[in-house]
Amino acid sequence: MTPVVTGRVNPDTAASTGSATRPAEPRHRVVVIKFGGNAMVDASLQRLFAQDVVELWHAGLHPVVVHGGGPQISAMLDRLGLESRFEAGLRVTTAETMDVVRMVLTGRVQRELVGRINDHGPFAVGLTGEDAHTMTAVRRPAYVDGRPVDIGLVGDIVDVNPGMVRALLEQGHIPVVSPVARGDDGQVYNVNADLAASALAVTLGAERLVVLTDVEGLYADWPRSTEVIRHLTADALAELLPELASGMLPKMEGCLRAVRGGVPRAQVLDGRVPHAVLRGVLGGNGPGTTVVPDTVVAPGTGPDRDLSTV
Repeated sequence: MTPVVTGRVNPDTAASTGSATRPAEPRHRVVVIKFGGNAMVDASLQRLFAQDVVELWHAGLHPVVVHGGGPQISAMLDRLGLESRFEAGLRVTTAETMDVVRMVLTGRVQRELVGRINDHGPFAVGLTGEDAHTMTAVRRPAYVDGRPVDIGLVGDIVDVNPGMVRALLEQGHIPVVSPVARGDDGQVYNVNADLAASALAVTLGAERLVVLTDVEGLYADWPRSTEVIRHLTADALAELLPELASGMLPKMEGCLRAVRGGVPRAQVLDGRVPHAVLRGVLGGNGPGTTVVPDTVVAPGTGPDRDLSTV
């Protein structure tokens, strides 16, 4: 795979984007970014994230943002006196909870993020998985310690219609997608943003999936050690997946689905680090964990080998 290092932007400093222009011959590469973690609730990190996304656009890439909203949803549920409960790393979603999820994701979180990006110009356009049947979901089963548990109206993506997203990209826009999807049964489902981003990355033929979180990356032996696994293959990740903590499980499952679905690289980056996206995508040195397909071969071995040019 050709590296996504353009040389047009210094990944260690955020250049001003207000007056920059798109290169005459854009690379036409799609990068799907899942926005979540501390960056969602820290105003300064949110501004830097928006700037990074616009920098990617000016570098000739085509960013697509899929956002979560867990902290904001939990806060609203608490305000309304409704229970927040998680099973297998996913929010248990009743019909009442689903109303709150839609309201918070599309009415607040998406609006804030679109506004942040559009501070730099007329780039971002918001949509949900419901719009133009962009995402179709079915009820997702869940298991805890091998036993099935009912997590309610939580969906798993079974089909992606990328027409609307591609049309926005062709028009020079940055799609910002809320992970809510409709089923063939007419039911609306709450979809984990990590898995929604993964499904969209596969269907769009993205060069890369980037998942922001609020930890340093995938820990090798959590909680006994804070050593971060910098690089691993899909098969290696599949072996680790059953033992992962519930919070990291959907993120790494999304990465695994992406690379097995044809995405050349999936990264989990520490969203608490300023400009983590810019450094990870353009510089190849973002803090976190990179997952690559099993067929990737690179010189050198060991946890510190550099796959940024694979």
